[in-house]
Amino acid sequence: MGRLDGRAAIVTGASRGLGRATALALAAEGAAVAVVARTEKVWDERLPGTIGDTVGQIEAAGGRAVAIRADLLDREAIPRLVEQARTQLGPITVLVNNAAFTAPGRPPTPGAAPKPKAAAKPATQTQADFPPFVGTPLTAYRRHFEIAVFAAYELMQLVAPDMIEAGRGAMINISSVASRIPGSGPFTDFSGGILPGYGGSKAALEHLTSSAAYELQRRNISVNALSPSQAMLTPGLSYYRTDFDDIGSEEEFAEAVVRLAVVDPDQVTGRTVGHLDVLNGSYRPFEIG
Repeated sequence: MGRLDGRAAIVTGASRGLGRATALALAAEGAAVAVVARTEKVWDERLPGTIGDTVGQIEAAGGRAVAIRADLLDREAIPRLVEQARTQLGPITVLVNNAAFTAPGRPPTPGAAPKPKAAAKPATQTQADFPPFVGTPLTAYRRHFEIAVFAAYELMQLVAPDMIEAGRGAMINISSVASRIPGSGPFTDFSGGILPGYGGSKAALEHLTSSAAYELQRRNISVNALSPSQAMLTPGLSYYRTDFDDIGSEEEFAEAVVRLAVVDPDQVTGRTVGHLDVLNGSYRPFEIG
């Protein structure tokens, strides 16, 4: 018997990285999983993985899943993906908001005319620079919030009735140490990079987490934010940097998601926690270092 037998889950950003690992882990515990992302075909070799790949892995392991292509910048796509998941899998009682805007660029829209290819980067330039504050346009900054916060907000509202009717549910919002970087100034070390849009949207997502948890705890629904306690060399992060000393496991992170999916909301809710603190059972508030 799996810990999530008979439950249906939605995982966004599930074509690669932590989203894919999470979808696989939930399915291994018996959940039927809606694998949601934009990528149906690999469009950048640095960003491998598709929703079909993830579903194929789940089915090969004996699990049940459905691939749903959805662009979370499209407001009409959000209720549509929830309805599709509900129709094909049943009431949604687990939601993992993992999608975020990280690497620049977007997969081509199905049916759209192909855009001219940009000039190839020099062979020695294998990683992109972190986006700066000065020079990042408002449209790009806003996109982070549209995907990581506004879409998450709407998805949480749309699945809440399923959870309320079922008498149980779990919402897990995937956050990041970027929500706390660069911290308070003045600064002395300028060797690192900042992610103003990404980090800012994650900070907002953490506040949304506690706000929703305050209301939904009485409905037996837990709402928590989970942040990697260590660097995760996902395709999104590796796009910018790979020189980390302490590397975490995607599989361990996914196990932490599973544990938050079955946690008692009267014991753990409204928190932002590191995945290692979930695994060791402390559920301590997430901090840097």
